[in-house]
Amino acid sequence: MKYLIVGLGNIGSEYHETRHNIGFMVLDSLAEEKGAAFELKRHAHIAEVKVKGRTLILVKPTTYMNLSGKAVQYWMQEEKISIENILVITDDLALPFGTLRMRMKGSSGGHNGLSHIENTLSSASYTRLRMGVGSEFAKGQQVDYVLAPFAAEEQKGMPDVLKRAKDAVIGFATIGVERAMNTVNTKK
Repeated sequence: MKYLIVGLGNIGSEYHETRHNIGFMVLDSLAEEKGAAFELKRHAHIAEVKVKGRTLILVKPTTYMNLSGKAVQYWMQEEKISIENILVITDDLALPFGTLRMRMKGSSGGHNGLSHIENTLSSASYTRLRMGVGSEFAKGQQVDYVLAPFAAEEQKGMPDVLKRAKDAVIGFATIGVERAMNTVNTKK
């Protein structure tokens, strides 16, 4: 069984470890834990990991956030993976830092990466793991906030957040989305 695990973010050192790149951070951490390396391929950096007999194709789009759907669609077709086996990991301003929410479908919530995926796939029926990055910004400063690094206090909590996100990804692929949602969406 194959799964497409897409971490949203922007390529380039100026975006490394910014709030908008938390999807990349989760996949980097998972690949490192499993001893996998990313390779630059069409529209994305790709790594493959095995978990309990499942193959997880980790995708970090190189299309920049606003064109993420291009990479998702290409790798879905290339790997012959159905929409039910796709998990997209993204930042979410509406959730406090460290809060994780898994949903089987839903709106983009104004997130440009999710909007492009929905438009490209003509569907919002894919699972997404929203990772809270907080909303500590002044009116009109949203872009600067998501493209900034995490605060020092948040960085201290990052190992736990990344571990819970990796557990959510593995749960999605091994115990199924409903059971994974029950675990992920339960308050700490």
